[in-house]
Amino acid sequence: MKTLINIFFIIFINIFFLNKNVLSDDKIKLGLMVPLTGEYSFIGETIINSVRMAINKIDDERIVIIPKDTKSNSIDSLKVAKQLYDEGINIIIGPVFNESTKYLDELEDVIFISLTNKIKDKPANVISAGVNAISQINTIKKYVKLKDIERTIFLIPQTHFKNEIEFAIDKTKIKIKEKFIYDQEPTLITKQISKLTRYEQRKQNLENEIIKLENSNLTNKDKKISDLKKKDTLGFINFDSVIIADFDETLKSITTSLLYTDVSSKRIYYITLNQWFDETLLIDKSLQPIYFPSVNKENYDSFFENYKKKFETNPNQLSFLSYDIVGLIYYLLYKNEFNLSKEIFYQKNKFKGKIGVFEIEKNIITHQLNFYEVSNGNFKKIF
Repeated sequence: MKTLINIFFIIFINIFFLNKNVLSDDKIKLGLMVPLTGEYSFIGETIINSVRMAINKIDDERIVIIPKDTKSNSIDSLKVAKQLYDEGINIIIGPVFNESTKYLDELEDVIFISLTNKIKDKPANVISAGVNAISQINTIKKYVKLKDIERTIFLIPQTHFKNEIEFAIDKTKIKIKEKFIYDQEPTLITKQISKLTRYEQRKQNLENEIIKLENSNLTNKDKKISDLKKKDTLGFINFDSVIIADFDETLKSITTSLLYTDVSSKRIYYITLNQWFDETLLIDKSLQPIYFPSVNKENYDSFFENYKKKFETNPNQLSFLSYDIVGLIYYLLYKNEFNLSKEIFYQKNKFKGKIGVFEIEKNIITHQLNFYEVSNGNFKKIF
């Protein structure tokens, strides 16, 4: 009883406990497709561990997980998916990477709950369970409305993720002033940001104003000139926020270039995508405050602590996600009286997991995320 009460979807499991005596004793087999060999085998190992943690929490002996090695490629993913299907399995967690989903539409009777966050141009029978761009931008949209932000520039890198971002911008209908596509090449970033912020023009404005005052007869011109020389630029910035769709060192390159062009986070809002609480953001005070949507940090930290205590190694974001996916599938199965029909993923449902609230409808999963501020060396929850 204690195990059941402690489960993270507590309301659901109480209902299950009350009705357990009428449920079937048949085994419920779920597939799990992850890389178990090769470069990404450590990811597969952490996912298997977290799935095991979730199954232990559910505490239903009928649930059986059948793992298979995708070897991180589309050919082997299809091969092992067919093996699972031949064993009578039509709900599969995985694969991990979007590239591995390429041929899975050949098994149209199977539903794949992939860990990828890409939702565009995927097979119809693949549900992306990752924290996708739509979920993130919807959360940013909520913050923009809260702060009455009106002139947002969306900075999008020229990468394979560009189409996902633009698709999400269109779907969420977030109000933006302009989309600015940039090259991630470090030698080009500052030049591109300088163009966006009209840095050269604002710098010239300052020089012109100083010359104008020097040639004037104003009695207090020395004081005004002294004040101007403390500035880097002079002139209006025609936006009040930037949303930077980037991560790691490239994100820092963008914020550094904004600072160089005299557009600091004290002057406009710096907003970015889910950073998974990257602690390097806490170190660089010059880019603070900066804001981002993400999963529930308290639950995230708790999962990491429990995982590390159990397996004596660190998990990753995908293992955190896979833990919730098991709970989501079990919840949907229960609501469907444990009928393994793929139709359960087309019905409108909500499920509260560790990440936050999953919303599923018409084969699409989105998340209700939290929103965080990085300031004074801390992650602060806004909502």
